[in-house]
Amino acid sequence: MSRIFLVLGAINAFLCIALGALGAHWLKTVLTPDILTTFQVGVQYHFYHAIGLILVGLAVDRWPGTRLLQFSGILMMLGIILFSGTLYVVSLTEWKSLSMTAPLGGMSYMSAWLLFAYSAWKNK
Repeated sequence: MSRIFLVLGAINAFLCIALGALGAHWLKTVLTPDILTTFQVGVQYHFYHAIGLILVGLAVDRWPGTRLLQFSGILMMLGIILFSGTLYVVSLTEWKSLSMTAPLGGMSYMSAWLLFAYSAWKNK
């Protein structure tokens, strides 16, 4: 299971760099500053949680069989989709009503980190 989180983290880190470059070089000429900021927030949180997935992969390797830790990684991936993914779609399509799903992604992110902390504490 650790390999899955390591691979997901690496792929998502790659996507962050590609999307960040897209925003910095092309979208900056297409989007308004406010919408570009929304896109950049998506990239920023996406990158934090790509690293988080890598940390989960390393922690799962250290503490095998920790189901809450694995669930933490699943919640991070869900947060990437619901939070960052929503910000990307809203930025590129201006489909504002979709932004109501972003808080669910934020809750996934926060829950993932709490589970990560609890798992680390519990597995001393």
